[in-house]
Amino acid sequence: MMNIHILSLFPEMFTGVFNSSILKKAQEKDEVEINVVNFRDFAGNKHHQVDDYPYGGGAGMVLKPEPIFNAVESLLTNPEQKRRIILLCPQGERFTQRKAEELAKEEELIFICGHYEGYDERIREHLVTDEISIGDFVLTGGELAAMTVVDSVVRLLPNVLGKAESHEQDSFSTGFLEHPHYTRPVEYRGYKVPDVLLSGNHAAIDRWRREQSLKRTLERRPELLETAELTEADRKALRMLKD
Repeated sequence: MMNIHILSLFPEMFTGVFNSSILKKAQEKDEVEINVVNFRDFAGNKHHQVDDYPYGGGAGMVLKPEPIFNAVESLLTNPEQKRRIILLCPQGERFTQRKAEELAKEEELIFICGHYEGYDERIREHLVTDEISIGDFVLTGGELAAMTVVDSVVRLLPNVLGKAESHEQDSFSTGFLEHPHYTRPVEYRGYKVPDVLLSGNHAAIDRWRREQSLKRTLERRPELLETAELTEADRKALRMLKD
């Protein structure tokens, strides 16, 4: 079972997300245990102050190191155990499906959600193992980013999704965007499901899905093709799509 700890000043923000849908089922199946910690409880001062003015002046407040270090250390029942301590921040590594797959192999993850202007640099330098950003924009705090990363990671754990292959064909898991999906009815308002999907020819269906995935990737995210593992059939299909 994976253990996930989240350090936040607003633990109530996680209640709805973590008690719904796949995340709720994953916890019920004992595939993951999620623990949200209010690191204000570890401030160690009378007023539970977790931030202060930055040395050298400037706008905004900076998170103090003591509450973060104290909260993380309270979770380390075995200091020798390998764990990932992840800082959510705009300066971090861009989060990708590959990163989610990497983190899904870990036994324990600790996420630190900041607020205010930023973190005391000693938190970055001497405590965390990873810094993650979910995009080139700024949020009020790290909570929404933590929810996004946790959701992406937990759905990859064994037995969480209905079928083991459910996530393997997701966009980005294959290196491409996912192919189109259709369901009943066969025709709706004059719009029909492609004939190949009704043919029962699984080889033809697989080929169509692969070609559609390549087409969608070429049109919407062509940069993904620069690093994707392409077969000779893929290259042939792309040449035809480009002509």
